Amino acid sequence: MKLAEKYVPVMMIRKQGKDLCDTEVEQYQVMKVDALFGNPDVRLMRNNGSDKSTLIKRAPTIRDVTNRGEEAYIDLPGDPLGDTCVYSKDFAAMKADGKAPVAVYAHIARQEGRSGLALQYWFYWYFNQFNDLHESDWEGMQLTFDADTPAAALKEEPSQMILFQHAGGERANWHDGKVEKEGNHPVVYPAAGSHATFYQSAVFPQNGSHGSGVGCDNTSEPLRELRPVPVLLPDQPTDKGEFAWLSFDGRWGQKEKSFNNGPTGPQTKDQWDEPFTWMEDQRWSSPRMPGGGLVGPEAVNAFCGVMENITGVMNLQQSQPLVAYAVVVLFLLLVFLIFGCSKWRPAEADHLEGERAYGQIVLTSLKLYRRHLFAFAVLGAIAIPIVGGTQALGGWLGDASSGDGLLQSLSDLVLSIGRPVAQALVSAFLIVFMRELVHQRPATVKTSLDGTWERFWRVVIARLLSLLGVTLMFITVIGIPFGIRFLVSWTFVQQEVIFTDRSLRDSFRASSDLVRGHWWHTVRTMVPLLLLLTILGPLLGLFLIFTPLPLLLVNVIGSVVYAVVIPFTTAGTTLLYFDLQARQREGKTVSRRSWAFWRPASFGRRIGQPAT
Repeated sequence: MKLAEKYVPVMMIRKQGKDLCDTEVEQYQVMKVDALFGNPDVRLMRNNGSDKSTLIKRAPTIRDVTNRGEEAYIDLPGDPLGDTCVYSKDFAAMKADGKAPVAVYAHIARQEGRSGLALQYWFYWYFNQFNDLHESDWEGMQLTFDADTPAAALKEEPSQMILFQHAGGERANWHDGKVEKEGNHPVVYPAAGSHATFYQSAVFPQNGSHGSGVGCDNTSEPLRELRPVPVLLPDQPTDKGEFAWLSFDGRWGQKEKSFNNGPTGPQTKDQWDEPFTWMEDQRWSSPRMPGGGLVGPEAVNAFCGVMENITGVMNLQQSQPLVAYAVVVLFLLLVFLIFGCSKWRPAEADHLEGERAYGQIVLTSLKLYRRHLFAFAVLGAIAIPIVGGTQALGGWLGDASSGDGLLQSLSDLVLSIGRPVAQALVSAFLIVFMRELVHQRPATVKTSLDGTWERFWRVVIARLLSLLGVTLMFITVIGIPFGIRFLVSWTFVQQEVIFTDRSLRDSFRASSDLVRGHWWHTVRTMVPLLLLLTILGPLLGLFLIFTPLPLLLVNVIGSVVYAVVIPFTTAGTTLLYFDLQARQREGKTVSRRSWAFWRPASFGRRIGQPAT
């Protein structure tokens, strides 16, 4: 017991606020299993395969689960594929009643044919709120000693340690820099919901290799501290006394399919009987979230969201299969309608000004890209130092703020405004390039840069004003519909500034005039172009995460892909601009209305044809 008390871990878990249903934080804490036994809301069940499970006993005691076979399972109140907040509320009630004291189970493990011993700490959690949802969760930690007895181990330090993570674990030497300690007590970081245990506070994207989970384990701040009491288990499973539950080989949670099935107990795990052999097969590190991509959406962040959504559909398929299939069918239908349903040919890249369908715009953009590959690639690559620089500056200001509100606000401003403005500059380079093509003048990287510089401030201010205006509308909430409308209507402000040399006011008005009457056509074309720009880099990164490549490199590759796609998206947007101009010339448009309420005679009336 002295050995267990000497090294019992200090646990840092994500701090929970007043909202018991918030699944982004840790809703539970390590506890003794005693609260499950004699609970009138808990049932001991028998799995009958394809037939319905049968009740063995309500409010089972430790004696009732003793020596139960693998087909038995403990069914907690609630449905893991339904409203999981039920578990959080039940646990909060148990904690308030003093039935869930903060405790871990200590176990001295030895392996036949190997010298030394392992000190294991087993962590029991009431519910697993991760991509996999299941009742109960067993995780833990192990320290190994060269000594053969606990008394001898008290006189020496551990040689190695390992933290349990899903079906695997992460190893460390006792004196590794990543091992944080308070005296002899390791400080560990269980991930919110999944309870996979880590050495640091961070976000850890896991790709399923070497027993890791699939998804993102979050141990980031804010955190709170747990100091559990160790409860010493017998060296070997027993069917007598207060630890007779160690003879229970069934599931500690409701029977479900695949990863939603309740877990089995500590004595069924490989490390219980073979602590050294199991430990030698585990990882020495866990990939952690890097600072971010240079340009565009972070591929690793996208991975976290995609995995959450995919597993969400998988969980829905188990609880409500018809709804899940309907969601998948609807998604595929939307993909077809957005990307596939259009006229694609002819795709003429010699004469750019003209009316085109969405598919023709896409193919023409591809032809332009292939024809001017070097220039497009160079202009796109400029996004990396420009956009990457603003992100780096914003990150540096945030790190340097140290609680300074002014610096933090400046950091937020740079990150929220700097990147869109820098992206607007890169788009402007491409618009100037296409202007030179239309006017049959030499189109080069230099002429693109020079042409943008001539109207630099109008390009920047136009983007700032459109961004600020839409943002303010979204902030008011009731203005969201108007924000969406103007987000589309102001799509071509840059084209108007560069092609027509209009003032800012006239550029906004002319862009709105072009879109008026063709709002859905504009959305129909722009959504796929923007989706391609937004998701292509992260999508590639999603696959690369399942390779041995470092996560920082994955984000860099995603950034390069993003920069390469900017010219394609800008070319498509400009071709849509030409398309709407052609429709306007043919009279396929709607004139403006006057909304000047101080002039009642003209209020709401059409006031003439849009600007050409």
